Amino acid sequence: MEQILILVLAGLAAGALNAVAGGGTFISFPALVWTGVPPISANATATLAALPGYLSSAWAFRHELRHRGPMGMRAVLVAAVLGGFLGAMLLLATPQKLFAGVVPWLLLLATSVFAFGPALLKSLRRGGRSLSFPVAFALLLAVTIYGGYFNGGLGIMLLAAFGLIGFTDLHAMNGLKNLVSAVLSLVSVATYAAAGLIDWHAVLVLGLASATGGWLGAHLSKRITNIALLRAFILLVGLGMAVVFFLRG
Repeated sequence: MEQILILVLAGLAAGALNAVAGGGTFISFPALVWTGVPPISANATATLAALPGYLSSAWAFRHELRHRGPMGMRAVLVAAVLGGFLGAMLLLATPQKLFAGVVPWLLLLATSVFAFGPALLKSLRRGGRSLSFPVAFALLLAVTIYGGYFNGGLGIMLLAAFGLIGFTDLHAMNGLKNLVSAVLSLVSVATYAAAGLIDWHAVLVLGLASATGGWLGAHLSKRITNIALLRAFILLVGLGMAVVFFLRG
């Protein structure tokens, strides 16, 4: 019952944070580890728990996805599928002990991107820069491989990548971000499930709680006036989780 309560609270918090400002993985992944789920399995389970939110968000932005950008939809989806599969295979090839050692660095990286991503996006939009197609595709593929390997901070990394590629419509970028996150998560989760990495009992509790938290967060977000304070709280959570994992070795 104690483990179920932890997962329910973590799912509610993660879903609400994702709905308002992102960063829910900083809550859901450590909660799974603390309830006894091995790190690699916890990563796979947290990705599956976040998938319904990605799908619903992508559907909400379906009209914005019609806007044309510097990279065609087919190329974006190819990068998502390929990156999700390669990232998942890389995770399967990583020994449990090695992944446990890499986790705090991944949390630190995701927290840093979450902190500086918005400023980077503003700078890119002002500069009006764009990349050649091969470089743009390689960049997007690298980010999706990261997403297939470790889901934390994926959203803001995708937004930064789209900004570098040359997208300027923020609504279209958000739609693409959600679509790419959903596609690569579907591919990576299918790979995780085939390898037996999903903790189905934990994902049921966490997924239902995350969906509820997302619904509550969407309504509460309309009443939140100080987004900067909320982002600061999420950053403190991310840094705190990274420190805890560093101390745990």
